[in-house]
Amino acid sequence: MIVTQMAGLSRSRYKIYVDGQFAFILYRGEARELAIEEGKEISEACYRQVMTELLPKRAKKRAMNLLVSKDYTSGQLREKLRQASYPDACIDEAVAYVESYGYVDDLRYAKDYITYHLEDKSRTRMEQDLMRKGIAKDTICAAFDQLEQTGARQDEMAMIRRLLEKKKYDVRTATMQDRQRMYGFLYRKGFHADAISRALLLDITSNSL
Repeated sequence: MIVTQMAGLSRSRYKIYVDGQFAFILYRGEARELAIEEGKEISEACYRQVMTELLPKRAKKRAMNLLVSKDYTSGQLREKLRQASYPDACIDEAVAYVESYGYVDDLRYAKDYITYHLEDKSRTRMEQDLMRKGIAKDTICAAFDQLEQTGARQDEMAMIRRLLEKKKYDVRTATMQDRQRMYGFLYRKGFHADAISRALLLDITSNSL
């Protein structure tokens, strides 16, 4: 294996290319210590040391530092490490490390998020938000199930009623255009079509909502 390029990434770091392909990022001091030089061969032992010892240790430290300031899902943490150009194997090891200590827990994250937004976001919207954060659908479903077992349930019609009141929608004076516009507004928020249809045809001043 030949180090074909050592591109300066910053004053203190190199992007190392081996046999024409990007391999990893090293600090300049690390490259000197390992005797890695452009145009010269890198031994299997040296390459293995970087990939299985140096980079995983650094990835774990980076993950821990990220978690000091805020909570991350495993997907978000993976993306952060990927943006820092860590190899996939190092990312897997770092995420497994912080998960083993409970510093990253997607189920806990999902339950906290759902609890916080239970009265202002539809279930569909919360599912979409959590999946965008990298949480698996089955983990999200498990979070909803566990919360429902504790009595935390959404009243979708009550949520729609509050939104209609806020928008000053009145079924008695609403035109077809008003209903269509409000239907689109509520649908985009993730409410179910049947609940929206019932709400838009009921008098919001009644107790039936």
